[in-house]
Amino acid sequence: MGEANPTPVVSLRGVGKSYRAVRALAGVDLDVLPGEVHCLAGENGAGKSTLIKVLTGAVNRDEGEYRVAGTPVRTGFTPAEARAAGIGVVYQELSLLPDLSVGDNLCLGRLPNRAGVVDRRGQRAAAERMLDRVGLRGLDLSTVVGELPTATRQLVEIARVLGHDAKLVIFDEPTTALSTAEADELLERIRALRAEGVAVLYVSHRLEEMFAIGDRVTVLRDGTHVTTRPMAEFDHDSLIQAMVGRTITNLYPGQRATPGPVRLEVRGLRPVGFPEPVDLTVRAGEVVGLAGLLGSGRSELLRAVFGADPKLAGTVLVDGERVDTGTPRAAARAGLGLLTEDRKESGLMLGLSIEENVAMASLPRISPLGLIRPGRVRRHVRAATEGLRVKFGEWSDPVSSLSGGNQQKTLVARWRATGAKVLLLDEPTKGVDVGAKADIYQVVADLAAAGLAVVVVSSYLPELLGLCDRIVVIREQRVAGELDAATATEEDVLRLASPVGDTSSSHANSAPGTGAAHPEEVQ
Repeated sequence: MGEANPTPVVSLRGVGKSYRAVRALAGVDLDVLPGEVHCLAGENGAGKSTLIKVLTGAVNRDEGEYRVAGTPVRTGFTPAEARAAGIGVVYQELSLLPDLSVGDNLCLGRLPNRAGVVDRRGQRAAAERMLDRVGLRGLDLSTVVGELPTATRQLVEIARVLGHDAKLVIFDEPTTALSTAEADELLERIRALRAEGVAVLYVSHRLEEMFAIGDRVTVLRDGTHVTTRPMAEFDHDSLIQAMVGRTITNLYPGQRATPGPVRLEVRGLRPVGFPEPVDLTVRAGEVVGLAGLLGSGRSELLRAVFGADPKLAGTVLVDGERVDTGTPRAAARAGLGLLTEDRKESGLMLGLSIEENVAMASLPRISPLGLIRPGRVRRHVRAATEGLRVKFGEWSDPVSSLSGGNQQKTLVARWRATGAKVLLLDEPTKGVDVGAKADIYQVVADLAAAGLAVVVVSSYLPELLGLCDRIVVIREQRVAGELDAATATEEDVLRLASPVGDTSSSHANSAPGTGAAHPEEVQ
């Protein structure tokens, strides 16, 4: 970090922010120094997003002092002023325009010009300099951004932020949509920024990333500043305790349910894009993971089982009875539940209350003849959310007022409330803090112990290995093999998932009826 006592790039003292009766930040202090990676840790709802908005001018603080490079910042600080001051942010949901070219995105809003005419040569030179800084030398500037892989789009976004002469780059959950290799590459780029003297504020629920690149960490809890310390002073358990205010000794439930009879059976299912049909069985009390690289077809397979995506062929049976999964409504009536990857696009009804969102899928069950009894609905909702630690004000509050982790818990509670026999979970802890993850894992284990068959899609391999009994690996829209989660390693999963990898493994199993319908095609 160079100087002994460098001036912080940004500094907050006693900053507070309220939304009506909700205190989002209270007396928060923060210093981010040049040439350091400063991590920001906390549960969903701890105040991390509000703090980022204050730093970038998206919202104004109610009280406290904010300085940029030692200079006081006025209360009405705007996003434009933040950019001009060298503060840039890379969000989980990128801000690039997908229909424009790489070059146009990089120079959008600040096109070089001569006498009012766009200087295309100058634009190209500026764009190439930006790309070179993030390791994308040679990328065709005319390429439409929407055609780029996610990881490349993210690097283009970082290049655009750096093009504003950023002194501080804020990364908000940057690896959520990236593969393990892509995430590692991004962390290398962040290390390079640190070496250049750029300050980095890094926000992630993946604690291993913080330990890999963090110099210091500030922990927030319930909108308050808990501590700021060197990352080296923490281990995994002590950081979690600082974040959640309680000790989480075992992230994954240790007691596994004893599998019963086959509850879910999939015969010859062929989702659109799959060259061959797939067979799958899941027993009552069993948690089975679906692993695979991005684009492998793991989510499409899960959605086809539920009827959310079309299929070319196949049969789904629950407790030995063939069920209609032609539509999601029919699948839900048959005892299946699906938690989608994108909770806001296809899961939550953001305009409805928390109570309505939990109860909506089970109203036919608890309200015969369409007669809704509020007291009965309330008791049903409370039972469904028990143990999930959903943090909210009133049941009537809009679900949009909840943090991301509490929104995810609401969706888990919704399907728990239906009395489903089979639960299909697509990235159930995406964007969720470690405390909420522990709560969700325990509920999944409890549901399995109650006799449900659970199928989990996750891009986070430790989650699959810690939560599941078996892992079925999907590679290029085919079942590549099956692993015993108790003995498998992350390397075993990646070996099966990789298109050119060696799939031979002492843990692999392609027995008919247990995951791979066509073992002879496993390569």
